[in-house]
Amino acid sequence: MKDTKAMNKDLILREKLALQRTVLANQSTFLAFLRTSMYFLIAGLSLRNLLKVENSLFIEIALFITSFVIFILGTLNYFKHKKSISENKKHIGDYQLEYYEL
Repeated sequence: MKDTKAMNKDLILREKLALQRTVLANQSTFLAFLRTSMYFLIAGLSLRNLLKVENSLFIEIALFITSFVIFILGTLNYFKHKKSISENKKHIGDYQLEYYEL
């Protein structure tokens, strides 16, 4: 009986650690989206000043829009997965998962 309790505690600990790794991976992914968005923003800002490309207004606007879209998609992705992680947190130690389609 004691072996079963110890095994269940080990399983619950593993699940909690896996959940924490998932949270950290979600945060890391958001930071990658943010970094990419900032690269496009900096490219748009430096196009006219650093490279002095003629008629660069359209390219700058395209880079700014791309930066904004990447930032919005990254933010939506982060909160969607954060919600999913918090909803599945209740299953730790339960072993009866609810499967659902998004």
